[in-house]
Amino acid sequence: MDAFYVSVEIREKPELAGRPVVVGGGSQRGVVAAANYEARVFGVRSAMASSQARRLCPHAIFLPGNHSLYAEVSKDVMAIFRDVTPLVEPLSLDEAFLDVTGAQRVLGPAPAIARSIRSRVFEETALTCSVGLAPSKLVAKLASEDAKPQIVGRRVEPGLGVRVVRPPEVEGFLRPLPVRAMWGVGPKTAERLDRFGIQTVGDLADLSLPLLISAVGEASGKHLHEVANGRDERPVEPSRQTKSVSHEETFVHDLYEIDALHREIVRMADSVSSRLRKASLRGKTVSIKVRYPTFQTLTRSHTLERPTDEASQILAIADELLAKIDIGLGIRLLGVGVSGLTTDRADQLSFDDLVEPDVPSSTPAIDEIRAKFGESAIGPATLVSDAGLKAGSKEGSDRTRPWGPDDPNGDRDPKPGDERDPKNGRKN
Repeated sequence: MDAFYVSVEIREKPELAGRPVVVGGGSQRGVVAAANYEARVFGVRSAMASSQARRLCPHAIFLPGNHSLYAEVSKDVMAIFRDVTPLVEPLSLDEAFLDVTGAQRVLGPAPAIARSIRSRVFEETALTCSVGLAPSKLVAKLASEDAKPQIVGRRVEPGLGVRVVRPPEVEGFLRPLPVRAMWGVGPKTAERLDRFGIQTVGDLADLSLPLLISAVGEASGKHLHEVANGRDERPVEPSRQTKSVSHEETFVHDLYEIDALHREIVRMADSVSSRLRKASLRGKTVSIKVRYPTFQTLTRSHTLERPTDEASQILAIADELLAKIDIGLGIRLLGVGVSGLTTDRADQLSFDDLVEPDVPSSTPAIDEIRAKFGESAIGPATLVSDAGLKAGSKEGSDRTRPWGPDDPNGDRDPKPGDERDPKNGRKN
């Protein structure tokens, strides 16, 4: 999809059309999630700090985003894809691979299918998408980028919409591309390759495999050598198993006190457990993620004997892990996650299960109440304030602040020793 989040916002607010619009956290700590092409001409891009985006484009309109709306629109788009073929592998809300090999007998040649998808997406959602058609996932992904609108100087040039790369054209398409266009080439890998004079995919393809392995390691070297030479046999996988469920947030102000952090962990554990149950999953490994104001990031984890989806158990482990971490420097970001997931509901009984009385869980009742009355209808008492219940169990809800805090005044962090702010447990 083209600038998906922003395009959805402009569809809902047509008066924004033609103006630079950014979706993301609006404060100094926020991050740009998406920018339309009118903002990109000023150098604004996704993953950029919102403060830098404001400097580059002071007249841009910043929106906090509505993740639940994006998820609903994404369902509509994915439904269109699945009408074409059952072989759909979503990568995110706004991107997917489709294997249309078996659909051509009914729907015609693959380029015609690609154009039909674009037309139908626009007709049914009023949004645009760009399609790459190629014999492999890697090249199709790169071709879709090539099909998008292009920034030329200070103006936006319309894209091709559909970019077809046929098998004999793969080498010629890949070789001129910058090496960073390849999957698996991040800043560190690009820096290592630069020492060998590797600037383009063609340079990478020509580098001997032993030399490439010496530069980036065996696994990465073999993978890059294959894909740079146009060899990518990975199939489209319609069912990709979820590996973890997590909830993390960047705070408007650094948190220094354990009580304030505990309340955040309560909310995050409740969020993660609720999402696990909705997906009929349980997990054995509970982890926390902590980021200091210096951006140093720590993760700690503990593996249980049996998988769980209970908030109380996730909370207990997360609290224990946090207690072992120094919070004196202040905590900028906190996260709680569960991995080692399974759909198996059977448990091996232990002797403790035979000795201890079987106490009914309140979890099913809580889930029923939320399903009927909403996510904020019930939750841990510690999350109740004058403003009501600060729930955070709805996946992708605006409360998760996935792109950082939206408080535009949240650019100054109080220091320890100032007066306590009852809203966040800090002093200011």
